[in-house]
Amino acid sequence: MNIKVPTKAQIIALTTSLYILLFSYAAVSKILDFENFQVQLGQSPLLSAFAFWVSYLVPLAEIVIVLALLTTRWRYLGLLGSLTLMTLFSIYIFIVLHYTSFVPCSCGGILEKMSWNTHLIFNLFFVLLASVAIVLYRSLHPLKNAGVLQKSSVRIIVVILVSSGAFMIALFRYSEAIMQYDNPFLRRYPQHPISFQSSIDLKYNSYYFAGSTSSRIYLGNYSDPLQLLSLDRQLKNKKSIRISNAPKKLLFKSVQILLQPPYFYLVDGVVGRMYKGNMSNWIITTELQGSPYFTKAVPMTNGAFIVRSNTGLHGAHTLGIFEAGQRKKLRYDRSLLQQQIDGIFDTDGTLLYSAKWNRWVYLYYYRNAFLIGKDDLELEYRGHTIDTTTQAKIKVVYIKNGQQRKLAAPPLIVNAHAALEQHLLFVHSQVKGQLENDKLWQEASIIDLYNLESKSYRFSFALYHLPGKKLNSFFIANEHLYAFFGNRLAVYDWNNLLKKELKNEATLKE
Repeated sequence: MNIKVPTKAQIIALTTSLYILLFSYAAVSKILDFENFQVQLGQSPLLSAFAFWVSYLVPLAEIVIVLALLTTRWRYLGLLGSLTLMTLFSIYIFIVLHYTSFVPCSCGGILEKMSWNTHLIFNLFFVLLASVAIVLYRSLHPLKNAGVLQKSSVRIIVVILVSSGAFMIALFRYSEAIMQYDNPFLRRYPQHPISFQSSIDLKYNSYYFAGSTSSRIYLGNYSDPLQLLSLDRQLKNKKSIRISNAPKKLLFKSVQILLQPPYFYLVDGVVGRMYKGNMSNWIITTELQGSPYFTKAVPMTNGAFIVRSNTGLHGAHTLGIFEAGQRKKLRYDRSLLQQQIDGIFDTDGTLLYSAKWNRWVYLYYYRNAFLIGKDDLELEYRGHTIDTTTQAKIKVVYIKNGQQRKLAAPPLIVNAHAALEQHLLFVHSQVKGQLENDKLWQEASIIDLYNLESKSYRFSFALYHLPGKKLNSFFIANEHLYAFFGNRLAVYDWNNLLKKELKNEATLKE
């Protein structure tokens, strides 16, 4: 179809004007709200690893293209640059929509109010406009002695489209490798992996998570050690349970009730006692003879316990395994917890166990490290959280002729709380990553999710505080997240993104 010369010139002029308007506005909006632009890039599932450089290069490229389009001499190069940049944007959106583990909350910039699909259609329209303008420009202005630019306009357009696609695919794969296995402390925030359902007033802030069954959760109470509060998944249908047949002559010091269905355990590491009973009647029937003194303990499905005791050199923390019964055994492995300063404060942490996965996890409080092990205490591997605190930042002082030690200053807590659901590790981090919003950290606690089977960081999400109350601790049960905020307990449903991770489905398509 033949197009008259004036019409060709008008189409080129219109396309040029639209691109000048689009890129000028986009560049100015990014520069005026540069910090927010960087934060949005940091949350991108594709560009987060390169957010710092991209935040400068994109507005700079938009400005350079606008200047080229404004001049007759460089207009053709400006049109080629427009096509390249818009093609990159389009492929980026396509990859985000179809090949990443999540879609960010917004596109940002000039098209922030558009949905991602609408944004893609908008971009493709501009790609078509630029392609038509390039073909028409070449028909009106044949190039001489222009090297590569002398090739046919169609061939140049194809080269731009193919090379842009190859570049974005390579960038995507490289970015995924960096974010999952060599993270430069950039978090990814997908859209709403959890949703708030309800909360209840527990009256007291002394409750803790004792365990769960497929339909109910059980809360212990430090103020009333033999009492359990049972609720259904949605924090309704309350039941009060009293542990009976507990020894009356023993002076307990630090009692906890721990559940490993169908059994419950009453334990006190300060006095070195463990008792067992069945959840069918909540009566203590057995004392586990030979129980060690311990500071932490978790029961396993095989009836043994993973314990942490101060049996190392100079009272350092040590992990061990205790098996009760006729063949009672107690074995420690002093090589598991790695001392950096004093062996006590620097190795302090959270001890977790997954009955469905048959693994235990020990997560350090003050550094970015954790251990994964099997039922027999065998270390499977050592992992790292995404923050960069490899050395515990604590100061220890010794008093009473070196017989006691204390922290001389408030320590930097890296991993405040954690929960384990099969192979998924949820970590409440207290260290802000790169390109993160200060307001978000004031209003919420940040939970980082790790897939321990693939040994990778997956994403993060915000657990917003209840009015006037910050997060005390949280736990996971039956594909729900429960959080203690002072004397209130809140429940959150998991959305599809978390459920896919739990089922070990590949949310990241390759």
